[in-house]
Amino acid sequence: MGGRAAFVWRDDLVTYRPGPSHPLNPIRLEATADLLKTAGILTKGDVAGCRPCAVEDLLLVHDRRYIDAVRRWSARDEAALTSQERAEALAFGLGTADNPVFAGMHAAAALVAGASMAAADLVMTGQAQHAVSLAGGLHHALPDRAAGFCVYNDPAVAIAHLRYRYRARVAYVDIDAHHGDGVQWIFYEDPDVLTISIHESGHYLFPGTGHGHERGRGPGFGTSINIPLWPGTGDDSWIECFEAVVPRALRAFQPDVLISQHGCDAHRMDPLTHLAVSTRALARAAELLHQAAHELCEGRWIVLGGGGYDLLGVVPRAWTLLWAEVAGRPVDDELPEQWLARWKSKRPDIPKRLRDACGVPDGAEQKAATANRLMLERLLAELSLPV
Repeated sequence: MGGRAAFVWRDDLVTYRPGPSHPLNPIRLEATADLLKTAGILTKGDVAGCRPCAVEDLLLVHDRRYIDAVRRWSARDEAALTSQERAEALAFGLGTADNPVFAGMHAAAALVAGASMAAADLVMTGQAQHAVSLAGGLHHALPDRAAGFCVYNDPAVAIAHLRYRYRARVAYVDIDAHHGDGVQWIFYEDPDVLTISIHESGHYLFPGTGHGHERGRGPGFGTSINIPLWPGTGDDSWIECFEAVVPRALRAFQPDVLISQHGCDAHRMDPLTHLAVSTRALARAAELLHQAAHELCEGRWIVLGGGGYDLLGVVPRAWTLLWAEVAGRPVDDELPEQWLARWKSKRPDIPKRLRDACGVPDGAEQKAATANRLMLERLLAELSLPV
């Protein structure tokens, strides 16, 4: 598959850092960019710049009072807040363990949103056929509050930008282990935005949503699709569910552009979730989405990062395979020795290969596969997707 791929990057994208002990640590971005360069599959010619999202662009999704609150608290030290100020911040979802107040958070979050918007513009103006912003994918934030490590919802900002500037019909696919709730709710009534999320069931994992009955509302009914998976789901069942629903739903919707979120926290090594896939499943999803972009959207594909909390053991490997797929470049399975040497002091037991070894499914995986097949049968019957 041809077409230029762009990698949207600025070094200060790593300033989105909620705290030194927070799970969303930008070391994962630094290590990934380093691995891509060391492996020889990311060059200077691939890199495209970006700028912070303007307030006017954020207003496509977020309430002005919320944006003003984020900007106000960005200049404060959380430890110095009065009790009244803490209560005011909490009303906007700020000052929690998930979303602590941190210095410069507005500028950092606006830059992440700006990078996702830049990826959208590169694709829609034909400067690139595919564009990647691994700093993006912060899919939980709601119009009036922060949630789930996310201050601004950059996928939603990018989608709203695609809708209002380009009048595009947008399909959004989210493979993060956590339901893409913010994006779903923001476009729940829009018939020209399809949201598909494959994730661990909300009965077992934050944010507690993403059930099969969440289908959209009013003119948007039928444009929200959720594939909630049983804890312990392994590769074969995950891929079976993805392949059975996502390509068919995309063909039925016929989007102008595809945007996908590639959180890699469904991986079995991730410390915050209970799914058990390997890099094989994550790479298979990217392959199928790549095919769909060319089949349905003349190649227009915007690719975002997302969750992933095994910062050095999983994220760099998963996103290296992702970029290799997007850019159409072969990559050695064995990780470069010089990259391992640079990062082993922080994680001595980093796996040595991009692709995980796949073992025999255990009892938990088999139980999950049985439950997922029942869910899938019900879902397909309700959706009535064309074959």
